[in-house]
Amino acid sequence: MKRTSLFLLLSAFLLTASIAAGVDIPYLTGRVTDNAQILSPETRRSLTDSLKAHESRTGNQIAILTVPTLNGGGIEEFAVDVFKEWKLGQKGKDNGILIIVVPNDRRMRIEVGYGLEGTITDLMAGRIIQHVMTPKFKNGDFNGGITDGARTVMDVLEGGKLPVAEGNEGSVSKKANFKELEEPDLPIIPRILIGTFVFSVIGLFTIIGILTPGVGWFLYLFLIPFWSMFPIIVLGTRGAFICVITYLIAFPVAKLLLSNSDWYKKARIDLRTKGSASIGGFTLKSGGSGGSSLSGGSSFSGGGGSSGGGGASGSW
Repeated sequence: MKRTSLFLLLSAFLLTASIAAGVDIPYLTGRVTDNAQILSPETRRSLTDSLKAHESRTGNQIAILTVPTLNGGGIEEFAVDVFKEWKLGQKGKDNGILIIVVPNDRRMRIEVGYGLEGTITDLMAGRIIQHVMTPKFKNGDFNGGITDGARTVMDVLEGGKLPVAEGNEGSVSKKANFKELEEPDLPIIPRILIGTFVFSVIGLFTIIGILTPGVGWFLYLFLIPFWSMFPIIVLGTRGAFICVITYLIAFPVAKLLLSNSDWYKKARIDLRTKGSASIGGFTLKSGGSGGSSLSGGSSFSGGGGSSGGGGASGSW
């Protein structure tokens, strides 16, 4: 069962990775690669000069990339691939930063090299995206948003602080964290595919648990962490919370209502007298200690993931 679960888990995320790989990695043409054509020539020149001066002062290498769309792919995976291909930062120091903006998808990301994660933390990158870049992007000002975002990154790397009022700093951090956890950070197509896989598997075992005596209550407890965590990938934290609360209430109610049906009583009696019962094509066998086991060729699995580096993503 463990091997089958691992196989299903890897299959789900390989499918997601194949979708994310649908956009070719652009050539590194300079410190500012504006393939989406959203920056003015003056902005490109100004940013290039600023990034070059920053690299001369600190050794940190910052690059900006804009692409029109990722065709349904994930910006996190794309950023990691671009960062790796472009080899940003000095060898051994890993002091590179990549700022990506995808205007048609309304997505952006600040990908941070391992050597700078202590300075530009995930929280810090998220705050730059949310409080510096997003307001400008919402007004259609890509020149201002990208310029301000890059300058803020450079300022922080050179010892400055984010332009956030001191009295609001704590509340801003909490809101930024909550928002990042609130929304699933996946495009709609991978979200649908992963959601179909996850909810099909845990939904099937939930139905089996409701319909079967004995082992059903074990499945009820066993599935609680899966209903708590896996929906976050698709629905975000709020949606996952609603899912697990619904599951905790609906499962025992449905099971108690069905326990009075004739076929449920028959299955329970068959388990006690014959040692097995058939329910929906599955054969239930009683164990030596009075419990029961389920056979029928099904297995359970779920999903999880990891990123290639530090940073944060956002939308507008």
